[in-house]
Amino acid sequence: MGHVFISYSNADAPAALSTCAALEGASIACWIAPRDIAAGQDWAAEIIDGINGADLFLLVFSEHTNGSPQVRREVERAVHKEVAVMPVRVQNVLPSKSLEYFVSAQHWFDAYQGEFSAHLPALVQRVRLAQERHSARVSSSSVSKPESGRTIESALGAQARALDPSALGVIERNLALSIGPIASVLVRNAASRATSLETLIALLAAEIDSPQDRSRFVEACRRRA
Repeated sequence: MGHVFISYSNADAPAALSTCAALEGASIACWIAPRDIAAGQDWAAEIIDGINGADLFLLVFSEHTNGSPQVRREVERAVHKEVAVMPVRVQNVLPSKSLEYFVSAQHWFDAYQGEFSAHLPALVQRVRLAQERHSARVSSSSVSKPESGRTIESALGAQARALDPSALGVIERNLALSIGPIASVLVRNAASRATSLETLIALLAAEIDSPQDRSRFVEACRRRA
């Protein structure tokens, strides 16, 4: 199994750390910042790697979550990467409009009545069940897929050639308009695999969920890059 990525606002750190301790005490691996960000490493890149390696995204949810742009970006990345999201409500509040799109359809785990610690045993069981379901889905889909099912990234086999830094800057700025500061990390990663600017634009367009924003991104990059 992969790990559980724990996302939280700094104001909810006690609940997040208690959750992490309870899960790891039950032999469930967790990824939590800042503990799992190596010294001197790029924070955004480490966050993305943590989400990519997760089989469950546990969101500690409160009124502070609604006001955290960083948490919203983490949730967006998890949903985009099709990582299951489990919101754990530590306060009886509803998501803001910017979060509702991503978490409203998910199954909440309510842990706001009484002491938070009293909810941890049930939460551990819920997480374990979610991971088991994830493993079952992965096992059932591990049969070799046809060529048409390959992603754009897997179809790229050639070593990337040097790309114009000024064009990369234009692409990064346009991508940031849709997904925020993590654009710099995604551009850097994609540039190491892309064989041309068109390929790079296609790779990065796939990171944008909205069809309208995706189309605007592609048009802007082709016009200015």
